[in-house]
Amino acid sequence: MNFLTVFLQAAGASGASGQGAQQGGTMSFWIMIILLFGVMYFFMIRPQRKQQKELEKFRSELKKGDKVVTAGGIYGTIAEIQERTVLLKVDGEVKLRVDKASLQRDFSEASAPDKKQ
Repeated sequence: MNFLTVFLQAAGASGASGQGAQQGGTMSFWIMIILLFGVMYFFMIRPQRKQQKELEKFRSELKKGDKVVTAGGIYGTIAEIQERTVLLKVDGEVKLRVDKASLQRDFSEASAPDKKQ
């Protein structure tokens, strides 16, 4: 059952009965809308905010020697940290300066989940 069907049924029930039933149909419509926004908040907005806070915490706790992955998929080890940028040692003497906002996750052995065999 999709939302259009539910809305049409609510409108049809309130229109078929009298003025008193229309008030009840309108009230149930608003309750349904409020519940819809509540579900959207708890299943979409709240988890996204939690994920953003964890990412901000990760970026603020970076230190020299951490192994990280950028948003572009570049794996590297942090060689230097500045206020807004990080110098990544990619391979040998290859170093890249990237924005802290592009760092997505830590891939060091300490942060990896234990492998069960």
